[in-house]
Amino acid sequence: MTPSRPLRILLVSHYYPPHVGGIENVAAQQARALAARGHEVAVLTSALPAAPPADGVRVVRVPAWNGVEDRTGVPFPVFGPRLLRAVREGVRWADVVHVHDTLYQSSWLAGLRAARTGTPLFVTQHVAVVEHPSMLVRGVQHAVYRTIGRRLFRAGREVFVVNDSVAAFVRRFRRGGAKLLPNGVDTTRYRPASAEEIPLLRERWGLPARRILVLFVGRPVPKKGYDLLLAARHPDYDLVFAGERPKHVPGDPSIHHLGALRPDELGDLYRACDVFALPSTAEGFPLTVQEAMASGLPVVTTDDPGYASYGLDRTQVALIPRDAEILRATLRSLAADPARREAMGRCSAGFAAARFSWPEHAQRLEESYRAALGIPA
Repeated sequence: MTPSRPLRILLVSHYYPPHVGGIENVAAQQARALAARGHEVAVLTSALPAAPPADGVRVVRVPAWNGVEDRTGVPFPVFGPRLLRAVREGVRWADVVHVHDTLYQSSWLAGLRAARTGTPLFVTQHVAVVEHPSMLVRGVQHAVYRTIGRRLFRAGREVFVVNDSVAAFVRRFRRGGAKLLPNGVDTTRYRPASAEEIPLLRERWGLPARRILVLFVGRPVPKKGYDLLLAARHPDYDLVFAGERPKHVPGDPSIHHLGALRPDELGDLYRACDVFALPSTAEGFPLTVQEAMASGLPVVTTDDPGYASYGLDRTQVALIPRDAEILRATLRSLAADPARREAMGRCSAGFAAARFSWPEHAQRLEESYRAALGIPA
C-alpha cells in the first residue's frame, strides 16, 4: 500500500440509520467524517430498516430478526446466515476493521475474522454492563463480555471509549486499557435557536406556545430513564418525547409523544424546547446530551463518573441522582428561572463548540489506522 492511497475502512454496527439509537448515529457520523477525508468507507449492519446509501458511504445491510427489540426493548438484532459471507467479503476488502461495541453478533464475527486474517482491528466500546431490570439480560451481558468481548478487547489494536466509566470497564479485560475519544456533533444541524423560529417550530409540532417544554430523546425504556421522567411530571412544565412510541401512552395533555424523527427533524425539535432531560443510567456522555448542548439547551442528566474527564461546570450542567423527586425539583427550578436557563444554555453551546468536532474525531481515527498499517501520517 502506498501512503497516498485512501484507506479501505470497514465499520461494523448492529444498527444503522434510519434505525434510531446512539450507537448507530455515532457510526453514521464517523463513516461520513472518514469518507469526507477521502477514504473508502463501508458499513456492515442489519437490514432494519433498509435505506439507500448516502454521503459517500457504502452500506451493506444483512437480513436480521428484530424480535428481541420488539418484544423486550433490548436492541439486539439476530442476524441470518448471510452475515458469514458479508463478513468474509468485507474483511477481505478492508485495510482496517472497526467494530462498534462487542455485545453484538456482527461485531463478534467481524472481529474474529479480522483477528484471524491479521487485519488491524479497532473497537469503540460505547457502554459497560447496563443494569437492566431483567436478570436474564444482565446475565447475558456478563457472559458475552467475559468470553467473546474479552477476546475482541484483547485483539483490538486500540479500544476507544467516550467516558471514564467505560474505560474502567475495558481495563478489566484488556491490559492496555482504552483511549478516550469524544464523539462529535454536527453543529450546523444542532445549533441554538433564534427567538423568531421557536414559535414556528412549536406550531409545526403542535406543541404549546407558552409552556416550558422539557425534551427527552431516546427509547422508552428504563435504562434511558423514560419511566423516571414520567414520574417527575408536574404542572409547571410539559414533557416532550422523541423516539420510538411506547405501547401505552399516558392520557395526559401535558405529555407529547412525537415518535422517531429524522436527524434534521430532531435538530429542529431541540430548538423548539426549553430544557433537555435524560435521567439514564450507565451511559456517561451520550450523544443526545452532546446534541442538546450544541443546540444551546440547559441539560439535566444523571450524575455519572463518566463525565469526570470532561471537566463540566456543575453550576451550568445539572448532574443529579436518579431520583424522581430530585428530578422534579430540578426541572421546576429551571422552569421558574429563565435567566438561569439562558445562562446554562450559553454554557452548553460554548462547551459543545469547543469540544465536539467530527473532523477532529476522524483525524484521530485516521492517525491510529495508519499507525497500525505502518503508514506515515
